Amino acid sequence: MDETPLITGLKWFATLTGITAAFMVSLDSGRRVTGWGFVIFVASAIAWIAGAVLTQDWALTSQNSVLLGINLLGVYRYLIRKKDV
Repeated sequence: MDETPLITGLKWFATLTGITAAFMVSLDSGRRVTGWGFVIFVASAIAWIAGAVLTQDWALTSQNSVLLGINLLGVYRYLIRKKDV
């Protein structure tokens, strides 16, 4: 199946945001940077889900739906929840 420019764009956006987020989380530069890394992971997962749905790749859709939930937990833990004192 030939990909449309939209699907190709979604996949590249997902790839680049995933790489950026992984780098930010791996730096361990504090809660704020890690939290924003998870926000970028959320954007990446949403892009992967959109691209996977458009190409009817249900395994990739399932994987990134679970990752979206994990990344939302990361956003909550690092940006929303108050750090235990």
